[in-house]
Amino acid sequence: MLYVTSSRLLKFIRTLTDTKRHTRSRFARLSLLAVGLATLVACGPRQAYEIGQPFDPFEAENRKMHEFNKSVDRALVRPAGKGYSNFVPDDIEAGIGRFAYNLSIPSSVVNNILRGNMKAATEDLYRFAVNSTLGLGGVFDPATELNMPAASDADFGQTMHAWGVKSGAYVELPFLGPSTERDAVGKFVDLFTNPLSYVLPSPEKFYGTGASVASRLGDRGRFSDTLDSILYESADSYAQTRSLYLQNRNFELGRIRTDIYVDPYDDPYGTVFELEDPYDE
Repeated sequence: MLYVTSSRLLKFIRTLTDTKRHTRSRFARLSLLAVGLATLVACGPRQAYEIGQPFDPFEAENRKMHEFNKSVDRALVRPAGKGYSNFVPDDIEAGIGRFAYNLSIPSSVVNNILRGNMKAATEDLYRFAVNSTLGLGGVFDPATELNMPAASDADFGQTMHAWGVKSGAYVELPFLGPSTERDAVGKFVDLFTNPLSYVLPSPEKFYGTGASVASRLGDRGRFSDTLDSILYESADSYAQTRSLYLQNRNFELGRIRTDIYVDPYDDPYGTVFELEDPYDE
C-alpha cells in the first residue's frame, strides 16, 4: 500500500473544493471528495517501515509541529481551559458537553451507514431522537437513563479503515494534534458529514461548533493535571503523545490484543497493541 505526501494531499483538496462553482449538489461534491481522498491516501511514495514500530517517517517535521502545538497550548488553550472550567458551574459545563455530543451523533449515523453497520446506525439514531426531544436538544441524557446503548462515535477515519484503507504514516496536525494520514483525511471529511449542517439555518447550524469548542476547553481544564504531566513533565512528550494516541486509536478500531500481560512498570513508550502495518493488504 502506498501513501500520499502532505503537499499532494493539500493540492488535491484545493482541486476538489474548486469544483463547487461547477457542481450543483453539495452532497455530490462531498461524495467526490470522500472517494478521491480515500483513493489518494493509497497513491504516494512508499516509505521504509520497521515492523513492530510506529510508522513515523516524518518524525522530524512532526516534532517541530508538536512543539508548535505545545506553545499554542501553553499560551492560549491551557489558560483558557482552566479559566472556563473554574468559571462555569459544573452542571452547566456538563450540559454544554452533552449538547455538543448529541449534535455530533448524526455524523456517526452517516459513517455507520457508509461502513454497513446498520445496527449501530439505528441505535445512534434512536439515541439522538430521544435526547433531542426528551433531553431538550441533548442538554440532558434520558437515553442513558432508559438504558439505551451508548453512541458509537463513528468517524470517517473508521469508515476508511472498514473499507480497507491503511493508516499511513503518523502525523501531528497543527492545532489538532496527533493523527495518521488516514485519520487526517477523515477529520477533514467529517467537517461535511453531519446532516444537520445542511438542514439547519444560520446561525443555528453553528451552535454545535460553539458548544464543541466550549466542551473541549472544559476537558482541557478538567484534565489539566494529566495533560500537563504528559506535555510538560514527561521525558519525551512527543513519543508519549504518539504512543497514547496510537494505543487509543487501535482500541477504537478493535486492534488491541487481549492476550498480552501488560507490565505496569515496563517502558512507557513500549508497544502493547497490534500496530497496523501500513503496507499490509
